[in-house]
Amino acid sequence: MKQLLIHARLFDGDVFHAGKAVLLDGMSIEDIIDSPSDLSPYLRQHVVVHDLKGLVLCPGFVDLQVNGGNGVMVSHDCDLSALETMTDAHRQFGTTSLLPTLISDHWQVMEHISSLIRQVHRHWGENSSLSAIKGVHFEGPYLNVVRKGVHDAGIIRPVDADGVQAALDLLGHPDLGVRLVTLAPEIVDTSFIADLVARGVLVSAGHSAANYQQSNQALRAGVSAFTHLFNAMTPLDSREPGMVGAALDATDAACGLIVDGFHVHPASLRMAIAAKEIRAGKGKMFLVTDAMASVGMQAKEDGSKSFDLHGEQITARHGICKTHDGVLAGSDLTMIGAVRNCVELLDLPLSEALRMASLYPARYIRMNKVIGRVASGFAADLVAFDPTNWSVRHSWINGYERRYA
Repeated sequence: MKQLLIHARLFDGDVFHAGKAVLLDGMSIEDIIDSPSDLSPYLRQHVVVHDLKGLVLCPGFVDLQVNGGNGVMVSHDCDLSALETMTDAHRQFGTTSLLPTLISDHWQVMEHISSLIRQVHRHWGENSSLSAIKGVHFEGPYLNVVRKGVHDAGIIRPVDADGVQAALDLLGHPDLGVRLVTLAPEIVDTSFIADLVARGVLVSAGHSAANYQQSNQALRAGVSAFTHLFNAMTPLDSREPGMVGAALDATDAACGLIVDGFHVHPASLRMAIAAKEIRAGKGKMFLVTDAMASVGMQAKEDGSKSFDLHGEQITARHGICKTHDGVLAGSDLTMIGAVRNCVELLDLPLSEALRMASLYPARYIRMNKVIGRVASGFAADLVAFDPTNWSVRHSWINGYERRYA
């Protein structure tokens, strides 16, 4: 069945349009038309019309770092039902494509999650939020314990010869879809990075004590991004630019940003975005949530939300996830919240905030010919939201619509 989306303020991934209508045909966008009257009489009688009443209609958001949602963490307990619960939690906030992200865990858990992702792909195109899953993100376990954050130091491990081959065997299969790995480049050999990249794996640097020189060696080996810029990495200093300096100086590498107002000061983000644009042009800074199980959960009477991570209770309160000792533990951020914060905290134009939430991450994972734009032939992955209160009212994944109050 074809669907016609009318009376929206359309953002197509590049610019805003007034008075345009979007025609969906099954799982794809068929056309952008000037007026419903442009349709043939037959189509006008056989199309489902959605009157969006002035909402912003834009490409669905693409989140490359989702640890959990609605009480679910990506972990050994996950099954298909749990993954669908998690994707549903984020879909209501505009996310139509995501990478389930496994925080450093045992090898058997990595294999289990890989098996789940293969199963997910059998559901592609169904009326299921599982279609939002485009691959997998392994954040660790090859990290530096000095910059471990909330990762379990007992699980973080060096790469030995057997581990190299096992990792290459696990990650080298394209049937997992997008494969993204976060590692600390100073604890692995550059040949390991190069071998991963040769197998189509995207390698991002993070949870690292690497200096500027080591970071640049990793970039030459194939590192193409930096995980949650500023957090869990060596800072920019006057005589040692560190990993942050390498990230901002690199012309080809992208950076994920957690724009929640807690992980990084808004002034630091404003300066970083401006510096990166001067050095590399637009398109290298994209939004991530680093969301935990608290997103979508029902809060307790005191406003808090709690969940378990490796046997430790994490509490989300006032939008911040922390351990009992006060260590930041992921985030309680949503993608529509990140877009709002880009506009309200960083003074970015809404158009650029939306690109950072859709087109730029789609480009990084090499899916920008399929998602990230509202254009003929692209996937019918869309979101419609009210810009006055930043509430998502509709989402479409592969053309299947959900409505929210």
